[in-house]
Amino acid sequence: MSVSDQIALQLPYLRRYARALTGTQHSGDAYVRATLEAALADRDLRDEIAHSRAALYAAFTRIWTTGHVENAQLESGGDSHEQAARTRLATIAPAHRQALLLSTVEEFSREETARILGVSPDEADALVAQAIAEIENESKTRVLIIEDEPLISMQLESLVGDLGHAVVGTAATRSQAVDIFERSPAGLVLADIQLADGSSGIDAVEDLMKFGDVPVIFITAYPERLLTGERPEPTYLVTKPFQEVTVRAAISQALFFGSSKPME
Repeated sequence: MSVSDQIALQLPYLRRYARALTGTQHSGDAYVRATLEAALADRDLRDEIAHSRAALYAAFTRIWTTGHVENAQLESGGDSHEQAARTRLATIAPAHRQALLLSTVEEFSREETARILGVSPDEADALVAQAIAEIENESKTRVLIIEDEPLISMQLESLVGDLGHAVVGTAATRSQAVDIFERSPAGLVLADIQLADGSSGIDAVEDLMKFGDVPVIFITAYPERLLTGERPEPTYLVTKPFQEVTVRAAISQALFFGSSKPME
């Protein structure tokens, strides 16, 4: 397998991480693009990241933390959410959020997480603990769950409730999701991709977006199908089967950027 093919295998997952970290597809993809450009200019780096997933993420992290992305790349596009995300990131050093995303959503070991961030394993553990503690203090919101598997739906409902959020309803189909949202607008949506009647969670979310901008976390067994770079794609994406801590991290990151509607 060629070096480019080896990197390409990991690219969808790096793009997922970059989007969750920055809060938008546009910004996340700009940092990924800068990482690939650095690899093209440095053969040793290119060989290193081709043979180690952690090395690829470490290269991305160096660019992310030093800001080696042209401002024009970040300012050439983006909506109000994009602007809000950049403002949010400008006020907080997100090292602890990086550690949480790496160890949960991306499923790196504590040693790999430490290597990516350039810290010791104990320091990585402390960063993760800090991020988890921060979740407890986040503002609460209303959540709509779109999921056709009853057991998974109940699991998500329990998890959301444990975090202090209110579930406005659970939907198994596109039409049910719209009906619930019209009656009880939510500040966050958790959505499966394939629904009970053959309808699509993506289509359901597009219907909901007509009512206003709401952060969405997609949950799917095939994340690579949604991370092709060929069209607008989810900012937050969790892979099935999931661990509860992974969903908690995704919810935390979505709410971190302030797009959700607080509970009244």
